[in-house]
Amino acid sequence: MNINELKYDEKGLIPAVVVDFFTKKVLTVAYMNKESLQITLDEGKTCFFSRSRQQLWRKGETSGNTQKVVKITADCDLDALTVEVIKAGPACHTGADSCFNEVIFDDENSSSFSADALFELIKGRKTDKKEGSYTTYLFEKGIDKILKKVGEESTEVIIAGKANDKKDTIYEIADLYYHVMVLMVEMGISIDDVMSELASRHVIDKKVKQEKMT
Repeated sequence: MNINELKYDEKGLIPAVVVDFFTKKVLTVAYMNKESLQITLDEGKTCFFSRSRQQLWRKGETSGNTQKVVKITADCDLDALTVEVIKAGPACHTGADSCFNEVIFDDENSSSFSADALFELIKGRKTDKKEGSYTTYLFEKGIDKILKKVGEESTEVIIAGKANDKKDTIYEIADLYYHVMVLMVEMGISIDDVMSELASRHVIDKKVKQEKMT
């Protein structure tokens, strides 16, 4: 659709909810005007309008924490946007992954498990060691112990898969998944780093498929 059809407010602005393309986590809420939205479309990276400074600003122009735009969607009233991005670095100026971190209400009975939550828990075990924690134990033993466990769990996955035992294979993949995350934290590798690598391979894969069709 044409961006002129969007309904901007009396100041010529429209709210943009920025969402992580991979995790669907809300990263921040910013504002765009027609010019910044057009720049975003032309450059493929987020550009917003700062209400406090009354000027355009490209995300990451000073920090390097840019956001590659994957998809922009307008709501049913055409007066708000969601912008799905692949981010290079933290979304928040504080250095946090997202601007939304202050919990006001959390129904623990409805809380869902996520890979991000597990990753953050593992990171916490490295920085704030907890006595009796297996994860802390791995970090204390160091990289050689962690690599040994990754190797052992990889072998267990192969054995379970070769036996065509679905239940056992799932169990062993979960063990491997966890230990790989411990390795990632130990080496300073983020989930975003891995997802960005996979995204780049997806583009290559599409090109290969197109070449085979021609």
